[in-house]
Amino acid sequence: MNGTGYLHRPSSVGILACELYIPSLYVDQSALETYDNVSKGKYTIGLGQQRMSICSDHEDICSLCLTVLSRLLDETGVHPQQIGRLDVGTETLIDKAKSIKTVLMQLFVDHNNTAVEGADNINACYGGTAAIFNAIHWIESSFWDGRYAVVVMGDIAVYAKGNARPTGGAGACALLIGPNAPVVFESGCRATHMAHVYDFYKPNLNSLYPVVDGHLSVQCFTSALDTCYTQFCTKSQMNHESHTHTHTSTLTSREVNLSTFAAVLFHTPYVKLAQKSLARLYLNDLIRACPYIANATTEKYKNLDIRTLVNDKDLERDLVEQSKELFEQKTLPGLYFSQNMGNMYTPSLYYSLFAFLISQPTEEQLYGRRILLFSYGSGLASSMYSVVCRKVHECRFTLAQLQRSIQRARNRLDNERTALTPDLLDKLLLEREENDHTVPFIPKQPNETLKSGDIYLKSIDKNHRRYYDKFIANDNSERNDDNAKPIQQLYTEYFQNRQTSSDTNE
Repeated sequence: MNGTGYLHRPSSVGILACELYIPSLYVDQSALETYDNVSKGKYTIGLGQQRMSICSDHEDICSLCLTVLSRLLDETGVHPQQIGRLDVGTETLIDKAKSIKTVLMQLFVDHNNTAVEGADNINACYGGTAAIFNAIHWIESSFWDGRYAVVVMGDIAVYAKGNARPTGGAGACALLIGPNAPVVFESGCRATHMAHVYDFYKPNLNSLYPVVDGHLSVQCFTSALDTCYTQFCTKSQMNHESHTHTHTSTLTSREVNLSTFAAVLFHTPYVKLAQKSLARLYLNDLIRACPYIANATTEKYKNLDIRTLVNDKDLERDLVEQSKELFEQKTLPGLYFSQNMGNMYTPSLYYSLFAFLISQPTEEQLYGRRILLFSYGSGLASSMYSVVCRKVHECRFTLAQLQRSIQRARNRLDNERTALTPDLLDKLLLEREENDHTVPFIPKQPNETLKSGDIYLKSIDKNHRRYYDKFIANDNSERNDDNAKPIQQLYTEYFQNRQTSSDTNE
């Protein structure tokens, strides 16, 4: 018996359940191209984006995280007392000292549970992955007390008006982590690369917007991807024999390459980068002369030094074309949320995992399949690791149930959002910028975007203390769906009235 009082070490630790947040507002990227007077396809083809999620002033990072956590507990039936650890990953900071995790404790204190380990994890887009690793380490440690862990990650990505604005977005998710999971993090299969660079950072704490060196950021991402993939393949091959007789290994040979995996998924600030990343891994396999590639193809690449090929755009275009079939099989099925929500920072990679899990017709087609994941956060921190899908022998948390939860989010994405025009996007973001750090503050934008069960920002008092409430549609007697104005009209009138009020005050 170990220190936790349990006879056996927990096994098959991974994702038991999930809940996804889908913001109700979005802007169409093709409309944004016209509004910004750029060439047609610059955002939709050049970036690979279709729509970008937007948050109203009723939504902040805490409200997003509160909502997904509350829904996760409600949908799974897990009692708050059954949670022993809660980690948060985000880079959307609203306080330099108080963690978002402590805000989420509102959902536990009322149930007499204050014994919840964990805190916030911050490093650009990598914080969600760090949070997951911490949750796994706790469950596999001598300090585990038999309860579940929860990881919540989310961000609101906004950029100053200009070329970077179309790469914004928003999202949040909550993951229930525990043993005997349908999606298992493979033990012994992890590679990490960390370095000190200024590719993307937020030094001005009074600004919503980052400082971005786009060219350097892509270089850093590519170098980290190369390093992690080389390290991952080496570690996986070294650990092959020790894992051959466990349920977490499906390898039939020591070779690890792209053909090993059912899916290869990446942190995705924009879809085109994911396609280029898959092509980059294909180049790694070409140089290694992996057997799934014809000898005639690998021959011309065998003497190349990959470190010298970071900025070779002609080679990149050739490789994107050569790896097109692999991309369509292994990466594209995971990009639906990213294409239609934009850059979500910390949860971006995991929305790709979710999208891939529902891209298969049945859960049986996923059993035993391995998925390769690459997480990247500027500054920089990166890791590559793998998960495997499995059939579990208890009915509470299954792959089918996980897929149903993701499909509900997909349905909200497809059917329950409202498009705003690009000019309204500009006005909304300008108001967000003007109200940042303003106290006291009460959100005034139309609340018709809220759905029953959403937890929203109610107010901020003069001491910067934030208050939240749960929106219950039945309590809003002013709503009448038959006579309701379109949300876009409500926003148009809202900003018109705001302008009139401003003119009057002048």
